[in-house]
Amino acid sequence: MRKQKRQKFSEIKAGLDDAESLIRKMDLEARSLQPNVKAVLLAKLREYKSDLNNLKSEHKRLASANSNQAARDDLLESGMADAMSVSANQRGRLMMSTERLNESSDRIKESRRTMMETEELGVSILQDLHQKRQSLLHANDTVFLLLKVPYRLHLLTGKFEGKDERKRLMRKGGRKNK
Repeated sequence: MRKQKRQKFSEIKAGLDDAESLIRKMDLEARSLQPNVKAVLLAKLREYKSDLNNLKSEHKRLASANSNQAARDDLLESGMADAMSVSANQRGRLMMSTERLNESSDRIKESRRTMMETEELGVSILQDLHQKRQSLLHANDTVFLLLKVPYRLHLLTGKFEGKDERKRLMRKGGRKNK
């Protein structure tokens, strides 16, 4: 009976590991797609990651409860310890250690959640910066084209009155004085 439980827990653990690997691969692939598709897929992946983390936690909780019971049964069966002989002091220390371990696990989970939020924010900022860069490049091209207009008028009319001003602007690349 115990052997079957252990085997099932091992199979579940392997399935969870496979699922995590697939989610990581999907995440990498989604990040290489177009922004409009990427946003939808990344949102779905966050849900999948959350579900997977919940399943892992549940598996860990069940595996821990199962292993604690198995260890207790082994101790009782072998006659090494009697349930009534365990001192209150040992139980107290065990409970304190378990509580500290649970608190540490909660802090780690919170840190991971914060890390994921920070990563998402960073991706969003980089996308915004990319859009602003594109906008600035477009504006720069427009200014450059506008600086060429007086020269083109000169070619058409044979007159150009702002020649010195145009040369000065072209040398500075259309930038304002600091």
